[in-house]
Amino acid sequence: MQEIDTEIKDLIAKVIEKEPDEIDPNARFAEDLGVDSMMALEILAAIEKKYKITIPEEKLMQFTTLNETVKIAKEFLDKKDA
Repeated sequence: MQEIDTEIKDLIAKVIEKEPDEIDPNARFAEDLGVDSMMALEILAAIEKKYKITIPEEKLMQFTTLNETVKIAKEFLDKKDA
């Protein structure tokens, strides 16, 4: 599962134009990293495309940190694999 953490971190880094090692797992997207709603949608779309899963847009509000985003993605990956 560590691989998924790294892959999602890389996806987010690409969207927000930062280096992956600049992203603290607990940094708040909006407040600390300057992520706006369009970037958040891009992150959601990138995760859905990479893992071939669908995450409802209502979950977007819960994409507040890298850790939270990874947790949500894993939840939907687990449902897909079930």
